[in-house]
Amino acid sequence: MATSSKAKKKTVRLASGRKRARQDVLLNAHNTSLRSRFRTVVKNVQKVVAGGDKAKAAETFKSAQSVIDSVADKGIFHKNKAARLKSRLAAKVKALALAA
Repeated sequence: MATSSKAKKKTVRLASGRKRARQDVLLNAHNTSLRSRFRTVVKNVQKVVAGGDKAKAAETFKSAQSVIDSVADKGIFHKNKAARLKSRLAAKVKALALAA
């Protein structure tokens, strides 16, 4: 009679609870897509910086800023995390511009 660590979720009895569960599925999917978009944008900037193209790096960073800010505004990540990440990316882009 071994029980697994992941117990089966019980079905909710109250109508309001069932509705909440339905909404959570959609919210979870939406938040996951936003989080994925955020990570992709950050990786794109880092790849361009590693490639060494100054103009493209600046352009990519500029478009990434709006995505990072919008995700932070929606509460997916903390605003300080977004600011910290933007600061680090900006420093990399600036270092790339100064190196040439």
